Amino acid sequence: MEIIALVAMQKASLKIRRFQPHDVTCLKTAFRQTLRHGEGVMVIDFHTHIFPADMIENRERFFHDEPAFKLLYDSPKSKMVGADDLIRIMDEDRVDQSVVFGFPWVHSDYYKMNNDCIAEAVARYPDRLIGMGCFDLSGSGVEKETERCLDAGLRGIGELAFYESGIDGEALKKMEPVMRLCAEKGFPVLIHTNEPVGHMYPGKTPITMAQIYNLAAAYPDNRIVLAHWGGGIFFFNLLKKEAREVLKNIYYDTAASPYLYDPSDYKAALSLAGEGKILFGSDYPLIKPSRYYKDLDTAGISPEDRAAILGGNAERLLSGSW
Repeated sequence: MEIIALVAMQKASLKIRRFQPHDVTCLKTAFRQTLRHGEGVMVIDFHTHIFPADMIENRERFFHDEPAFKLLYDSPKSKMVGADDLIRIMDEDRVDQSVVFGFPWVHSDYYKMNNDCIAEAVARYPDRLIGMGCFDLSGSGVEKETERCLDAGLRGIGELAFYESGIDGEALKKMEPVMRLCAEKGFPVLIHTNEPVGHMYPGKTPITMAQIYNLAAAYPDNRIVLAHWGGGIFFFNLLKKEAREVLKNIYYDTAASPYLYDPSDYKAALSLAGEGKILFGSDYPLIKPSRYYKDLDTAGISPEDRAAILGGNAERLLSGSW
Protein backbone atom coordinates (compact mmCIF):
# COMPACT_ATOMS: atom_id res chain seq x y z
CA MET A 1 0.00 0.00 0.00
CA GLU A 2 2.90 2.34 0.78
CA ILE A 3 4.38 1.79 -2.68
CA ILE A 4 1.01 2.43 -4.34
CA ALA A 5 0.54 5.67 -2.41
CA LEU A 6 4.01 6.86 -3.28
CA VAL A 7 3.60 6.02 -6.94
CA ALA A 8 0.37 8.01 -7.00
CA MET A 9 2.26 11.08 -5.86
CA GLN A 10 4.61 11.02 -8.84
CA LYS A 11 3.92 13.37 -11.71
CA ALA A 12 6.01 11.45 -14.20
CA SER A 13 4.58 8.21 -15.52
CA LEU A 14 6.49 5.04 -14.64
CA LYS A 15 6.95 2.03 -16.85
CA ILE A 16 5.37 -1.10 -15.46
CA ARG A 17 8.07 -3.42 -14.14
CA ARG A 18 8.97 -5.31 -10.99
CA PHE A 19 9.99 -2.99 -8.17
CA GLN A 20 13.55 -3.19 -6.90
CA PRO A 21 14.50 -2.28 -3.30
CA HIS A 22 16.06 1.03 -4.35
CA ASP A 23 12.77 2.06 -6.03
CA VAL A 24 11.07 2.52 -2.67
CA THR A 25 13.92 4.68 -1.41
CA CYS A 26 13.82 6.83 -4.53
CA LEU A 27 10.05 7.26 -4.33
CA LYS A 28 10.18 8.18 -0.65
CA THR A 29 12.80 10.82 -1.41
CA ALA A 30 10.65 12.22 -4.23
CA PHE A 31 7.63 12.22 -1.93
CA ARG A 32 9.47 14.27 0.69
CA GLN A 33 10.64 16.73 -1.97
CA THR A 34 7.10 17.01 -3.27
CA LEU A 35 5.78 17.86 0.19
CA ARG A 36 8.55 20.40 0.68
CA HIS A 37 7.60 22.37 -2.39
CA GLY A 38 3.87 22.50 -1.69
CA GLU A 39 2.87 19.79 -4.17
CA GLY A 40 1.16 16.54 -3.34
CA VAL A 41 -0.69 18.04 -0.38
CA MET A 42 -4.05 19.75 -0.31
CA VAL A 43 -3.45 23.52 -0.24
CA ILE A 44 -6.33 25.67 0.98
CA ASP A 45 -5.80 29.41 1.17
CA PHE A 46 -8.15 30.57 3.92
CA HIS A 47 -7.82 34.32 3.33
CA THR A 48 -8.33 35.96 -0.08
CA HIS A 49 -10.25 38.99 -1.36
CA ILE A 50 -12.02 39.63 -4.66
CA PHE A 51 -14.20 42.45 -5.97
CA PRO A 52 -16.70 43.07 -8.78
CA ALA A 53 -15.33 44.64 -11.95
CA ASP A 54 -17.07 47.97 -11.29
CA MET A 55 -15.37 48.32 -7.91
CA ILE A 56 -11.99 47.42 -9.40
CA GLU A 57 -12.25 49.79 -12.34
CA ASN A 58 -13.88 52.70 -10.49
CA ARG A 59 -12.67 52.40 -6.92
CA GLU A 60 -12.80 56.16 -6.32
CA ARG A 61 -16.60 56.12 -6.61
CA PHE A 62 -16.75 53.90 -3.54
CA PHE A 63 -14.59 56.06 -1.24
CA HIS A 64 -17.47 58.30 -0.15
CA ASP A 65 -18.61 57.47 3.39
CA GLU A 66 -16.41 54.36 3.37
CA PRO A 67 -13.32 55.57 5.29
CA ALA A 68 -11.91 52.09 5.85
CA PHE A 69 -12.04 51.25 2.15
CA LYS A 70 -10.42 54.58 1.25
CA LEU A 71 -7.71 54.00 3.86
CA LEU A 72 -6.79 50.61 2.45
CA TYR A 73 -7.34 51.17 -1.27
CA ASP A 74 -6.68 54.86 -1.91
CA SER A 75 -3.24 54.04 -3.30
CA PRO A 76 -3.13 52.62 -6.85
CA LYS A 77 -0.53 50.19 -5.48
CA SER A 78 -3.27 48.54 -3.42
CA LYS A 79 -4.24 45.78 -5.79
CA MET A 80 -7.83 44.66 -6.34
CA VAL A 81 -8.67 41.53 -8.32
CA GLY A 82 -11.60 39.49 -9.53
CA ALA A 83 -12.26 35.76 -9.47
CA ASP A 84 -10.43 34.98 -12.72
CA ASP A 85 -7.23 36.62 -11.49
CA LEU A 86 -7.47 34.71 -8.23
CA ILE A 87 -7.89 31.39 -10.04
CA ARG A 88 -4.88 32.19 -12.25
CA ILE A 89 -2.67 32.78 -9.21
CA MET A 90 -4.05 29.67 -7.54
CA ASP A 91 -3.01 27.64 -10.58
CA GLU A 92 0.44 29.25 -10.69
CA ASP A 93 1.06 28.71 -6.98
CA ARG A 94 -0.51 25.24 -6.72
CA VAL A 95 -3.44 26.23 -4.49
CA ASP A 96 -6.33 23.76 -4.64
CA GLN A 97 -9.04 25.87 -3.00
CA SER A 98 -9.40 29.38 -1.61
CA VAL A 99 -11.75 30.84 0.96
CA VAL A 100 -12.80 34.10 -0.62
CA PHE A 101 -14.59 37.22 0.59
CA GLY A 102 -14.92 40.90 -0.19
CA PHE A 103 -14.70 43.92 2.10
CA PRO A 104 -16.62 45.02 5.23
CA TRP A 105 -18.64 47.73 3.53
CA VAL A 106 -20.91 49.99 5.58
CA HIS A 107 -23.44 50.71 2.81
CA SER A 108 -25.84 47.89 2.06
CA ASP A 109 -25.70 48.44 -1.71
CA TYR A 110 -21.95 47.97 -1.62
CA TYR A 111 -21.81 44.88 0.57
CA LYS A 112 -24.64 43.26 -1.36
CA MET A 113 -22.80 43.93 -4.62
CA ASN A 114 -19.58 42.43 -3.26
CA ASN A 115 -21.34 39.45 -1.67
CA ASP A 116 -23.21 38.76 -4.92
CA CYS A 117 -19.82 38.79 -6.65
CA ILE A 118 -18.58 36.17 -4.18
CA ALA A 119 -21.64 33.96 -4.73
CA GLU A 120 -21.28 34.22 -8.51
CA ALA A 121 -17.57 33.34 -8.31
CA VAL A 122 -18.32 30.27 -6.20
CA ALA A 123 -20.98 29.21 -8.71
CA ARG A 124 -18.44 29.54 -11.55
CA TYR A 125 -15.67 27.74 -9.69
CA PRO A 126 -17.46 25.43 -7.23
CA ASP A 127 -14.49 23.10 -6.81
CA ARG A 128 -12.00 25.90 -6.27
CA LEU A 129 -13.67 28.65 -4.25
CA ILE A 130 -15.40 28.66 -0.85
CA GLY A 131 -17.26 31.90 -0.23
CA MET A 132 -17.96 33.99 2.86
CA GLY A 133 -20.25 36.98 3.23
CA CYS A 134 -18.78 40.25 4.44
CA PHE A 135 -20.06 43.61 5.74
CA ASP A 136 -19.51 46.18 8.45
CA LEU A 137 -21.57 45.43 11.53
CA SER A 138 -22.54 49.09 11.88
CA GLY A 139 -24.48 48.87 8.63
CA SER A 140 -28.20 48.23 8.41
CA GLY A 141 -29.73 44.83 7.78
CA VAL A 142 -26.78 42.77 8.99
CA GLU A 143 -28.90 39.84 10.19
CA LYS A 144 -30.85 39.69 6.93
CA GLU A 145 -27.64 39.88 4.91
CA THR A 146 -26.15 37.04 6.93
CA GLU A 147 -29.21 34.91 6.19
CA ARG A 148 -29.12 35.91 2.52
CA CYS A 149 -25.45 34.98 2.16
CA LEU A 150 -25.77 31.63 3.90
CA ASP A 151 -28.93 30.77 1.94
CA ALA A 152 -27.02 31.58 -1.27
CA GLY A 153 -24.46 28.90 -0.47
CA LEU A 154 -21.73 30.91 1.22
CA ARG A 155 -20.13 28.98 4.05
CA GLY A 156 -19.43 31.53 6.73
CA ILE A 157 -19.02 35.22 7.43
CA GLY A 158 -15.79 37.20 7.23
CA GLU A 159 -13.53 39.06 7.23
CA LEU A 160 -15.36 41.14 9.83
CA ALA A 161 -13.29 44.15 10.87
CA PHE A 162 -13.48 46.91 13.44
CA TYR A 163 -11.07 49.49 12.10
CA GLU A 164 -12.02 52.35 14.41
CA SER A 165 -13.34 50.81 17.62
CA GLY A 166 -11.57 47.53 18.04
CA ILE A 167 -13.87 44.80 19.36
CA ASP A 168 -15.40 46.71 22.24
CA GLY A 169 -18.57 45.82 24.15
CA GLU A 170 -20.81 47.45 21.56
CA ALA A 171 -19.14 45.50 18.76
CA LEU A 172 -19.67 42.23 20.66
CA LYS A 173 -23.40 42.96 20.87
CA LYS A 174 -23.64 43.75 17.16
CA MET A 175 -22.00 40.42 16.36
CA GLU A 176 -24.72 38.40 18.12
CA PRO A 177 -27.03 37.67 15.14
CA VAL A 178 -24.09 36.80 12.90
CA MET A 179 -22.55 34.49 15.47
CA ARG A 180 -25.89 32.86 16.24
CA LEU A 181 -26.73 32.11 12.61
CA CYS A 182 -23.27 30.77 11.84
CA ALA A 183 -23.26 28.61 14.96
CA GLU A 184 -26.60 27.10 13.96
CA LYS A 185 -25.14 26.01 10.62
CA GLY A 186 -21.71 25.10 11.93
CA PHE A 187 -20.00 27.71 9.73
CA PRO A 188 -16.87 29.63 10.74
CA VAL A 189 -16.61 33.37 11.31
CA LEU A 190 -13.36 35.06 10.31
CA ILE A 191 -12.42 38.23 12.16
CA HIS A 192 -9.70 40.78 11.47
CA THR A 193 -7.22 41.09 14.32
CA ASN A 194 -3.71 42.45 14.63
CA GLU A 195 -0.84 42.75 17.06
CA PRO A 196 -1.50 45.62 19.52
CA VAL A 197 2.15 46.76 19.52
CA GLY A 198 4.77 47.72 16.96
CA HIS A 199 4.64 49.93 13.89
CA MET A 200 1.45 51.36 12.45
CA TYR A 201 0.16 50.55 8.96
CA PRO A 202 -3.14 50.93 7.05
CA GLY A 203 -5.69 48.54 8.50
CA LYS A 204 -4.11 48.23 11.94
CA THR A 205 -6.91 48.58 14.48
CA PRO A 206 -6.92 49.69 18.14
CA ILE A 207 -7.73 46.15 19.22
CA THR A 208 -6.43 44.81 22.54
CA MET A 209 -5.62 41.33 23.80
CA ALA A 210 -8.47 41.67 26.31
CA GLN A 211 -10.94 42.40 23.50
CA ILE A 212 -9.84 39.34 21.53
CA TYR A 213 -10.08 37.20 24.66
CA ASN A 214 -13.54 38.57 25.50
CA LEU A 215 -14.69 37.75 21.96
CA ALA A 216 -13.68 34.11 22.39
CA ALA A 217 -15.34 33.98 25.82
CA ALA A 218 -18.57 35.56 24.55
CA TYR A 219 -19.09 33.05 21.72
CA PRO A 220 -17.89 29.61 22.85
CA ASP A 221 -20.19 27.79 20.41
CA ASN A 222 -18.69 29.39 17.31
CA ARG A 223 -15.75 28.34 15.19
CA ILE A 224 -13.80 31.59 15.09
CA VAL A 225 -10.84 32.22 12.81
CA LEU A 226 -8.66 35.15 13.88
CA ALA A 227 -6.84 36.68 10.94
CA HIS A 228 -3.18 37.68 11.10
CA TRP A 229 -2.26 35.19 13.85
CA GLY A 230 -4.88 36.62 16.20
CA GLY A 231 -2.44 39.26 17.34
CA GLY A 232 -0.58 36.54 19.25
CA ILE A 233 -3.39 35.75 21.69
CA PHE A 234 -2.40 32.07 21.66
CA PHE A 235 0.50 32.92 24.00
CA PHE A 236 -2.04 32.93 26.82
CA ASN A 237 -2.64 29.22 26.38
CA LEU A 238 0.34 29.00 28.76
CA LEU A 239 -1.81 30.30 31.61
CA LYS A 240 -2.67 27.55 34.07
CA LYS A 241 -6.29 28.57 34.48
CA GLU A 242 -9.18 29.31 32.12
CA ALA A 243 -7.45 30.61 28.97
CA ARG A 244 -6.91 27.28 27.23
CA GLU A 245 -10.60 26.45 27.66
CA VAL A 246 -11.72 29.90 26.44
CA LEU A 247 -9.49 29.72 23.36
CA LYS A 248 -10.29 26.13 22.42
CA ASN A 249 -12.63 27.15 19.57
CA ILE A 250 -10.18 29.65 18.08
CA TYR A 251 -8.18 29.18 14.86
CA TYR A 252 -5.48 31.44 13.46
CA ASP A 253 -4.68 32.32 9.87
CA THR A 254 -1.27 33.38 8.62
CA ALA A 255 -2.41 36.34 6.49
CA ALA A 256 0.31 38.99 5.93
CA SER A 257 2.80 36.96 7.99
CA PRO A 258 5.79 37.59 5.65
CA TYR A 259 5.35 41.34 6.20
CA LEU A 260 4.99 41.09 9.97
CA TYR A 261 6.71 38.07 11.50
CA ASP A 262 9.86 36.00 11.39
CA PRO A 263 9.32 32.48 9.97
CA SER A 264 9.99 31.06 13.44
CA ASP A 265 6.46 32.16 14.36
CA TYR A 266 5.15 28.94 12.77
CA LYS A 267 7.05 26.77 15.22
CA ALA A 268 6.07 28.96 18.17
CA ALA A 269 2.40 28.94 17.16
CA LEU A 270 2.39 25.16 16.72
CA SER A 271 3.65 24.81 20.28
CA LEU A 272 1.33 27.39 21.85
CA ALA A 273 -1.86 27.23 19.77
CA GLY A 274 -1.80 23.55 18.88
CA GLU A 275 -1.03 21.72 15.67
CA GLY A 276 -4.62 21.72 14.42
CA LYS A 277 -5.29 25.44 14.82
CA ILE A 278 -3.14 27.16 12.19
CA LEU A 279 -4.63 27.90 8.75
CA PHE A 280 -2.66 29.04 5.74
CA GLY A 281 -4.01 32.39 4.55
CA SER A 282 -2.23 34.60 2.04
CA ASP A 283 -4.33 37.79 2.09
CA TYR A 284 -4.05 37.71 -1.71
CA PRO A 285 -3.79 40.02 -3.63
CA LEU A 286 -1.68 41.63 -0.89
CA ILE A 287 0.81 38.73 -1.03
CA LYS A 288 1.02 35.75 -3.39
CA PRO A 289 0.61 32.30 -1.83
CA SER A 290 4.04 31.13 -3.04
CA ARG A 291 5.74 33.73 -0.82
CA TYR A 292 4.55 31.75 2.21
CA TYR A 293 6.10 28.53 0.94
CA LYS A 294 9.53 30.14 1.35
CA ASP A 295 8.83 30.94 5.00
CA LEU A 296 7.48 27.45 5.63
CA ASP A 297 10.65 25.96 4.13
CA THR A 298 12.77 27.78 6.72
CA ALA A 299 10.39 27.54 9.68
CA GLY A 300 11.90 24.35 11.08
CA ILE A 301 8.64 22.41 11.17
CA SER A 302 7.92 18.84 10.09
CA PRO A 303 6.46 17.91 6.69
CA GLU A 304 3.35 16.69 8.52
CA ASP A 305 2.85 20.03 10.28
CA ARG A 306 3.51 21.86 7.03
CA ALA A 307 0.83 19.83 5.25
CA ALA A 308 -1.63 20.44 8.09
CA ILE A 309 -1.07 24.20 7.95
CA LEU A 310 -1.28 24.36 4.17
CA GLY A 311 -4.61 22.59 3.97
CA GLY A 312 -5.31 19.73 6.34
CA ASN A 313 -6.48 21.91 9.20
CA ALA A 314 -8.72 24.00 6.93
CA GLU A 315 -10.20 20.88 5.36
CA ARG A 316 -11.19 19.55 8.79
CA LEU A 317 -12.56 22.91 9.92
CA LEU A 318 -14.67 23.38 6.80
CA SER A 319 -16.00 19.83 6.98
CA GLY A 320 -17.07 20.25 10.60
CA SER A 321 -14.44 17.82 11.95
CA TRP A 322 -13.08 20.14 14.61
